[in-house]
Amino acid sequence: MRQIALDTETTGLSVKDGHRIIEIGCIEILNRRVTNKYYHQFLQPDRKSDTEALAVHGITHEFLKDKPRFREIVNDFMNFIKGAELLIHNAAFDMSFINRELELLHQDWQPLEHYCKITDSLALAKERHPGQKNNLDALCKRYGVDNSNRQLHGALLDAEILAEVYLTMTAEQVSLLASEGNNIEFLKNNTIKRISSKRASLTLITPTEGELQAHKQRLTAINKACGGKCLWLNLENEK
Repeated sequence: MRQIALDTETTGLSVKDGHRIIEIGCIEILNRRVTNKYYHQFLQPDRKSDTEALAVHGITHEFLKDKPRFREIVNDFMNFIKGAELLIHNAAFDMSFINRELELLHQDWQPLEHYCKITDSLALAKERHPGQKNNLDALCKRYGVDNSNRQLHGALLDAEILAEVYLTMTAEQVSLLASEGNNIEFLKNNTIKRISSKRASLTLITPTEGELQAHKQRLTAINKACGGKCLWLNLENEK
């Protein structure tokens, strides 16, 4: 299962006003684990950002002057995301900008949803937390995700944060134990290797107080996300 957390920064709020993408950030998630693969690109939009947008992302027109235009990176970008499930917070916004960029190329590109499954993490958060704030900052606080480096918005940083928020928010959807059929299939295809009695003694590493506290905070966040069904936390409380 390949998923990609995606975020963009733009010169303004609407493509109808001629606004363009200035940054794309993508983080790959494979089988619910963030990998070391990512896509990141600043873009020359051929226009300045609105004052309000500039205050959010801090990416100046001068900084973008020597960056490539979307047409120069479209193949690399689309090759990276094709076939994946895209996780986008407020998907309609980012999709409108990417689809507009594809349209402006006049190269027979189809809309983004033709190449990828789209999952709107904002819509998912609203279903789980109706009537509450569900922007990334609020979700980070709710799920115990560290966003202390997020002074300004940046597409790659926001994609990293989104990946962690999404995985925590959907943790209860993943069964901790495989079904009986999957266990049988696993045993058919894997040889169990016995540990030799002559092996060297294992080194016991005792966690620090800070590590124990971080572990407890993460279990608390997982427990909140899965409605009080965190098995690890229950085991900790029974000790």
